Amino acid sequence: MVVLLGLLVILLCFFIRLAYTTLSCYWLTPRRIKKVMQKQGVYGPKPRLLVGNLIDVASLVSMATAKDMDSIHHDIVSRLLPHYVLWSKQYGKRFIYWVGNEPRICLTETDVIRELLSSKYTNLCGKSWLQQQNSKHFIGRGLLMANGEDWYHQRHIVAPAFMADKLKSHVGYMVECTKQMLQSLKSKVESGTTEVEIGDYMSQLTADIISRTEFDSSYEKGKRIFDLLTSLQTLCAQSSRRLCLPGSRFFPSKYNREIKSLKMEVERLLMEIIQSKKDCAEIGRSTSYGNDLLGMLLAETQKKRANGFNFNLQLLMDECKTFFFAGHETTALLLTWTIMLLATNPSWQDKIRAELSQVCKGETPSPEQLSKLTVLNMVINESLRLYPPASLLPRMAFEDIKLGELEIPKGLSIWIPVLAVHHSKELWGEDVHKFKPERFAGIGKSYAPGLNFMPFAAGPRNCVGQAFALMESKIILAMLISRFSFTISPNYRHAPIIVLTLKPKHGVQICLKPLHP
Repeated sequence: MVVLLGLLVILLCFFIRLAYTTLSCYWLTPRRIKKVMQKQGVYGPKPRLLVGNLIDVASLVSMATAKDMDSIHHDIVSRLLPHYVLWSKQYGKRFIYWVGNEPRICLTETDVIRELLSSKYTNLCGKSWLQQQNSKHFIGRGLLMANGEDWYHQRHIVAPAFMADKLKSHVGYMVECTKQMLQSLKSKVESGTTEVEIGDYMSQLTADIISRTEFDSSYEKGKRIFDLLTSLQTLCAQSSRRLCLPGSRFFPSKYNREIKSLKMEVERLLMEIIQSKKDCAEIGRSTSYGNDLLGMLLAETQKKRANGFNFNLQLLMDECKTFFFAGHETTALLLTWTIMLLATNPSWQDKIRAELSQVCKGETPSPEQLSKLTVLNMVINESLRLYPPASLLPRMAFEDIKLGELEIPKGLSIWIPVLAVHHSKELWGEDVHKFKPERFAGIGKSYAPGLNFMPFAAGPRNCVGQAFALMESKIILAMLISRFSFTISPNYRHAPIIVLTLKPKHGVQICLKPLHP
């Protein structure tokens, strides 16, 4: 009887705590945050129970993207962020809206953004619970989703893999994979097909490169992981609206079962690769875990474990998934959008070829020569400005903080609409929607980028793979432009959309012409 009574007390305490946590999460905390922001004159659209403003956002985006754009132009903020355009007009530059029970303040002032992204707030701000749950089965708790001390330790484990000397060791893989892709394009043209969907080629190429640089000898398994992660990305893009219902992530729904099945298959393949590397090192077939990213991470984990940080097997797999996604998806989109811009502005192809001829003398650019390709660099930057693959930059306040005169209460997410900042006339001038690479040559006061330009974020939490992505993009574009001229196909339909990243809905069709027999 006493035991039964004790169990009942424990259960009662559990349910009371659960009820309080739920009440706090869905009512008390949002109410507190709303009052704090209204006192500072920050308002926004009225949220609905459980879903917040998700239905409004979905409806606005659906209407804005229902049709393709009537011409190829780059004024795309109203298409991709119609809720931002509408609410910033109604409530001002700063407004608050709700995704489920998560309140989000939208900020575009660069002085406030600079302070937020500085080292001062590295441990006080990070990724929210909702963001982590959205990507839990996709990239897990890898560097992209880590916070605080965990982020600090993971960053220091990963960073050595992206040092200059390590990056140079990957150039051979990049050149080899690009040569194979170019030969495939040449064969297609010679067979009489001059039009290609270049996005598919860039996606496959960057997947090949990251498979080799991340997994080396396990390249074929890397390609399989790429296919599975692509499917997972599509499913996880739908997760925000599903997480609004309390406990929904535990339901044995078809959606949840499918996600978990894909995740298990990805991790099974990763375990096989990891175990193979460990076995080779332990039985003496190799003196190290290898020079690929996974090998470097395995070596680093041994050092860090000795220093007291538990970089466990799950974290190792999450890092692999994170860098596979980041190293493939975003780079492929950067290349695809850049090629679209060059196909519609062929005079810039001529400028790049002239620079390549002068700097590289007809050879594949070396790592040392890449920094001298200033015209190519300007074009890539302008592409990243107009079509940043990551169009939003999120942070959540884990403590009450102050940004300038603005008080940010604990639990408020801060969302920086990178796309809107990159397309701001106030920051970039009246020609903001024009493809104008020379703005990155430092001409004119309005073209000094600063935090007007942040395709890779900024501050301590900037993209650790930025140098890798830029080096890869420059090599691929240099080799492509040296061998082909290209124009946009009449079949191309301009329809940018956002599915986690900024993509061309129908791909990018170009017409190729070889420059040499």
